[in-house]
Amino acid sequence: MATTAKPARRIEPGTYEAYMRDCPAVALLSTISNRWVSLTMCTLGSYGDAMRYSHISREIPGVSQKMLTRTLRMLERDGIVKRTVTPTVPVRVDYELTPLGQGLYGLLSQVRDWAVDKTDEVDEARARYDSRQSDE
Repeated sequence: MATTAKPARRIEPGTYEAYMRDCPAVALLSTISNRWVSLTMCTLGSYGDAMRYSHISREIPGVSQKMLTRTLRMLERDGIVKRTVTPTVPVRVDYELTPLGQGLYGLLSQVRDWAVDKTDEVDEARARYDSRQSDE
């Protein structure tokens, strides 16, 4: 009996294949493709210096306090963002990209720039597609 499913492949320890479900790279790709992660990264990267939470929050329209806190914690855990607490009254907390985060920002900023540059073309393609769909 023939089957169309490919047999599971063994992966050598320490190697990653991003298209395999159990690969750690899949989880990382899922994280960095998150809308709030992208916006937070681009905000921190564009500013180029440490930012306070309130400043980041003002720069990202629509992000809730809960979601921004969750996003920053996730990025800190992954070593992408550094959180610095200064014991003053009131306590000052700053966030900035780590060298790892700066590398990721370089890639995300290219995607952001592409999206800004290609929005009109994508809108035209959507309109053409939608008009074809309504004709059917």
